[in-house]
Formats: sequence, C-alpha cells, structure tokens
Amino acid sequence: MNAPARRAILEALWREGVEAVGGQRAVETHLKNHAVEPPTRILAVGKAASGMALGALAHFPKTPALVVTKYGHSDAALRAQPQIRLIESAHPVPDHNSLLAGDALLQAAQDTSASEHILLLVSGGASALAEALPEGSDLSALQSLNARMLSDGLSISEINRERKTLSGIKDGKLIAASAARFTVLAISDVEGDGIDTIGSGIGDPWRSQRAADVALIATNRIARERVATAAASRGIPVQLNTESLYDDVYALAAQLGETLSSAAPGLYIWGGEPTIVLPPNPGEGGRNQALALATSQYLAERDNVSLLVAGTDGTDGPTDAAGGVVCGETWRDSATTALQAADAGTELQARNALFKSGPTNTNVMDLAIALVT
Repeated sequence: MNAPARRAILEALWREGVEAVGGQRAVETHLKNHAVEPPTRILAVGKAASGMALGALAHFPKTPALVVTKYGHSDAALRAQPQIRLIESAHPVPDHNSLLAGDALLQAAQDTSASEHILLLVSGGASALAEALPEGSDLSALQSLNARMLSDGLSISEINRERKTLSGIKDGKLIAASAARFTVLAISDVEGDGIDTIGSGIGDPWRSQRAADVALIATNRIARERVATAAASRGIPVQLNTESLYDDVYALAAQLGETLSSAAPGLYIWGGEPTIVLPPNPGEGGRNQALALATSQYLAERDNVSLLVAGTDGTDGPTDAAGGVVCGETWRDSATTALQAADAGTELQARNALFKSGPTNTNVMDLAIALVT
C-alpha cells in the first residue's frame, strides 16, 4: 500500500472518531436516553458550543439560548433562530469579544430566579472564549498571561489552574452567581476528564456549593474506541490504543518513533494533548503539526508507515489546519530549522503534508493515528 492510500485510510478513520464525539450528536444522544427537565434557558460555551446548542434545541425547540464559540465555528442554523444570541471570540488567546461573552454569560446566570432551570453546555476552549475579569484587571494583562502560559509548555491543567484565580465565571463562579437550578453537559478536552478543569471549571457546581446534575457526554476515549472499531471493520488489526500524549512534543516524537520503528502491521492509536515550548517569535503551526513533523524524522525512508496527528476540534494552535499527515518521504533537512522556529506548518505545507478538516463542533484533545503496512 502506498502513502496516498494510507493517508486516505487515516483521514477516514480520524473523521469517524471525531464524528462519534460530535457536539450535536453527543447532546442529542444524552437527552434521548436521560430525562432532563426542560430548561428555561440554554447557555453553551466552547469550541463545540454550536453543535451542542443545536442538539439541545432539537430536544427543546425555541428555548432562549446564548452560544459562545470560536470565530468560524458557528453553524448557520443557529444564526437563523431569533431566540439565540451568538458571540464568536478568540482562541487560544482571549480578545475583547471574550470579555463580552463572559459578561453575557454572567448576566444570563444572574438574571434568573429559583424557579428556573439552566442547561449549561461546556466544551474545550471555553477558558479563552469567555472571561469576566475582576476589578483592576484588564484585557492586555489577560492576553499577556495567556500567551506566556501557552509559550512555556504548560499542560492545560496547569494553565486552567492559573486562569481560575483571575476569573469571575470560572471555578464554579458562574453557577454560584445564579439562583437557578443547573444541568451541565460537558465534552472533555482535559486529562482525567475532570469537570473542575474543563473550561477552567465554568460548569463545576462543587466549588459553588450548588446542587446540579453533571454529565460527561464525550471524551477522547470514545473517539479512540470508534477509530479502533472502524479500523477493525476494515480488516485492520489494532495493535495499540492508549491515551498517553501528555509530554513535550519532542519527547513524544521519540516515543512514537521508537514504537513505529519496529511495529507490526496494523493501526496504532494515541490520544491526549502534547505540550510545546515556543520561541519568542513562533512561525506557523501548532503542537500537532510539530509532533507530526518531528516524528517524521524517525520514519525517514520507510515506505510502509504513515502517521496522522490532529486536534479533534479541527484547528491546531492559531492556524486553520488540524495537524499533519507524514510518511517516510516527509522529512527534509529543512525541517530541523522549521521546528526550531516553531514553523512546522510552513514545512508541512511545502511537503503537502498539512491536514485540514475544518471546524468539527467537538473538542476531545488530540488524536495520533499510525498505519503500518
């Protein structure tokens, strides 16, 4: 099997995994199988907010809703419904619209009575997409903090722990600000799937000492299991399926390279969220593009291995690519310079190795899938 054929299989398997955790599908499935009190208001925030809101509105039509998501990640079907307020904002570094969104969420929570019920839909990306700053803080300081943390190679748990201390809505504060009852449905983009870490705890009821029903409706594990099932249906043996991408991209590249260097034929699946330390003026790319390119050095001149590494939200860092697909022909000496400059995207583009999926309406961290033939 040649590299283009392996790439086509990997992309198809990745899409099947992502579709299994799609925001609309996950919410619709949960509401179909679990009794949830009809909400008087829907609040949806995160990269999957558009799809999650559509899933809720299919079950509870005409319910007033506030939807906060990333620029370009909203569905046209939402904009056609007059009872919906839609705010798009920036990720991974917040912008002015992030503050508008945070204030809107806080106001919506505060403008409720004890007789009301709010359906809160939370997904990854919420930490940057919505923020309500305490008095004395400003957007410039918030942006500088986020940019520094993202550049320093911190894990999402470490970043969100810091974000909580500066927020008027995170760490359970949004729920605490309301008199209403809450049901929280969450899609996890964090290691351990903790509700206190997803969106920096925007949907965490325990910190607020408020009773709320909480359900985790989509995770990286579900996506990986669907990839494995889809591979098996194609007659491809699954040799490895693990959630272990929790290290620096270069350490992970060595691990993946070592595994694949002597791998038996079949599919290899990894999930998680790598970290990366960025130089002062990074080039084009993100952690998935960097991991794909760095691993390609270990695959150089091999004609039986291809690897796809991509963010399940369809974007990787501040780019419109989800990640990269590499093989034995990808690596060039120029890749060393590109990686040092955090410019993996430019190098992958030159090798026709970028992977672009478009927004997916979900976010369960990243997937790396390798096919050995």
